[in-house]
Amino acid sequence: MAIHPQTEFARESVLAVARDMANAARTAPKAKGVDRLHIIVIEGDTLHALAAHMREMHASGRAAAHFARDAGNLEASDACLLVATEIGPMPSGCADCGMRACANNQAFMGAPCVYATHDLGLAIGSAVALAADRRIDNRVMFSVGEAAYDLGFLPVAARIAMGIPLSATGKNPYYDRKPS
Repeated sequence: MAIHPQTEFARESVLAVARDMANAARTAPKAKGVDRLHIIVIEGDTLHALAAHMREMHASGRAAAHFARDAGNLEASDACLLVATEIGPMPSGCADCGMRACANNQAFMGAPCVYATHDLGLAIGSAVALAADRRIDNRVMFSVGEAAYDLGFLPVAARIAMGIPLSATGKNPYYDRKPS
């Protein structure tokens, strides 16, 4: 008879869920069938390097205090899903952003395509729903996505990014946090 405490396989379980979350994000509905998402899973040394960069961003004055707090949350994680979207115009054009054509939108301060942000939200919702169904603690964090973009983990075109740190411990590390 073998005995396996949960702490022995928690990291492996979190990584498996992170991969499944990546698939859930990828298969979420996309406006007009156009997929502009970039989805990656990070762990180990890369995760810790990202947390260190978040602290450095705050220390240098390039980011708010919550970046340092969120870095601690990231370090308490076994993995992190990054979901980002390209923000450029829809290939077919639609004018839903208020401009008469996508080219006008880009000339107007490069506002993100309304469909790009919508698709990002659907992808994140699908991913975190799967994590919740599998009882993996998670929290969507803009700070993690911004730092990952800053480090070059994502293509330049994927300007809006969110990180979703993941954990399976006795206490959810992403809530009851100290105010920043």
